[in-house]
Amino acid sequence: MAQSYEKAGVNLEAGYEVVRRIKQHVASTNRPGCMGGIGSFGGMFDLASLGYKEPVLVSGTDGVGTKLKIAFAMDKHDTIGIDAVAMCVNDVLAQGAEPLFFLDYVALGHNVPEKVEAIVAGVAEGCRQAGCALVGGETAEMPGMYAGDEYDIAGFTTGVVEKSRLIDGSKVSVGDVLVGIASTGVHSNGFSLVRKIVQDGRHHYSESVPEFGGRTLGEVLLTPTRIYVRQVLDVIRQCDVHGVAHITGGGFDENIPRILQKGQGIEVREGSWEILPVFRMLEKWGGVPHREMFNIFNMGIGMVLAVSEAEAGKVIDILAGHGEKASVIGKVTAEPGVNIILQ
Repeated sequence: MAQSYEKAGVNLEAGYEVVRRIKQHVASTNRPGCMGGIGSFGGMFDLASLGYKEPVLVSGTDGVGTKLKIAFAMDKHDTIGIDAVAMCVNDVLAQGAEPLFFLDYVALGHNVPEKVEAIVAGVAEGCRQAGCALVGGETAEMPGMYAGDEYDIAGFTTGVVEKSRLIDGSKVSVGDVLVGIASTGVHSNGFSLVRKIVQDGRHHYSESVPEFGGRTLGEVLLTPTRIYVRQVLDVIRQCDVHGVAHITGGGFDENIPRILQKGQGIEVREGSWEILPVFRMLEKWGGVPHREMFNIFNMGIGMVLAVSEAEAGKVIDILAGHGEKASVIGKVTAEPGVNIILQ
């Protein structure tokens, strides 16, 4: 027992218990290519076992942001790990890459093994949904840096795609249609504004909102970010997808143009998909201008695929087979900029 370290606020025994607790969760994410197990200094993956001819590795890293503050307030920590995985794997998916493995980093003021296990269990669930392996991570107890009951989480993933199948937006053409896939809610962006709206309106995360069907405000806001990996990879295998945009911070205005060529723009028609009640509520409570909502939140669309008009129906049918709500929400135009036709 390192008593001197414990006096400084770091409990090594708690760290050992965390490792014991999370082993089963980590093991549940194993997939072809995995090597070794938890406890090594580095996570290992055998890329050669997958049979790619010209493999291109695509990596992404991200965190969950101030959505964590709502997890603290609700004392609910079993889904926030899904968000950490989703923010990373959905990004590499936008290049057409299959996520292979994931690593997480959890830093906290006080190591409570039960809480860390809940967080990592969420990470493992996200990895299972994405079909990637949790090959390693780090838990850092940092008293004085974080309040005793607070923590931060970040993640890193690497995916692979055949060089000839890389999606980089170079195929996007004027006349392509935009197929939007429904989000589960706010996902993991815009929460600094969300929290301000809740605070300024003197609302509480424990309050029930009639539009939410009996669920509390906190439960709705903590709904995990949707992971689109398996269903979008299925579309990519069967269709010629020209571009993929993950709708994160900056909403429609910042993310969809990232897949366009010079001189191209987009036209999006409001009403072609369902805007979830949570966005209506935030707009009303916060007095946010309607058009501005599309530049902050995903507004009910978590992923956008640019495809030819001829293939749009097939894409939507494939997604429906995976239980996804999808629809044509707009098109690529020859007018630079983002034109959202509001209802």
